[in-house]
Amino acid sequence: MITPQLIITLVIILFVVRVVLSIRPIVAGTAGRSRAFAREYLDVFIFAGAAAWFVTTFIGRTYYIPSGSMLPTLHIGDLLVVDKFEYRFHAPHDGDIAVFPPPLLSSDDFIKRVIGSPGDRIKVAGGTVFRNGVALKEPYIAQNPDYSLEIRNYGIYVNDGFGWQRLDPSQANIPPRKDWLAPDRIPPHCFLMFGDNRNDSEDSHVWGFAQDTGRFYSGPRAGHKASFTGRAVLIFWPFSQARLL
Repeated sequence: MITPQLIITLVIILFVVRVVLSIRPIVAGTAGRSRAFAREYLDVFIFAGAAAWFVTTFIGRTYYIPSGSMLPTLHIGDLLVVDKFEYRFHAPHDGDIAVFPPPLLSSDDFIKRVIGSPGDRIKVAGGTVFRNGVALKEPYIAQNPDYSLEIRNYGIYVNDGFGWQRLDPSQANIPPRKDWLAPDRIPPHCFLMFGDNRNDSEDSHVWGFAQDTGRFYSGPRAGHKASFTGRAVLIFWPFSQARLL
């Protein structure tokens, strides 16, 4: 995947080559025109690369789907356009398909659906997700979740058939009690994220909350900066799957 870091690295390399060509003297009888022609081409690539870096850093970027956790909405190999600009002005909305760094040791961003936002009460029971007591209609999921989940007593509790277990703060991002406003509501700046392929998705029922700001409270990346990369807005490849999200 072409990342902003790769783009800026290439721009720097081209810039260095351009500087070298500019300061080296042209010896009589050598191809001075060819060198000038090369410099002109390098200028084009440098400016284009700088523009591409600006766009991918501040406005939007492409994202490759590496797993089946968002089936049937997103398929392995789909290429998306991710809007990085929108979340600079507001927090993610419920239902958004969002890209974000997870509270896990991973070099890649995750992509999941926003299920719960700060202040929401979330419960999964009988294969249905309830937000603030209202059952969600979710025609986009692969199958109903085969686990139960509750936010209570300042934690996330999951029952996957072996009894209720509280997510362990050493393995999941769970704020300390002092950062909760209520024992059964999602804390400030925290979001509950589920994959559409509910029973084959490493998501909030495994690793706790995503965050839109601050630093992860606990888990493998405790103390690392938390954020959202952006919102997935368009599938552009393959063409047979192309559509707005």
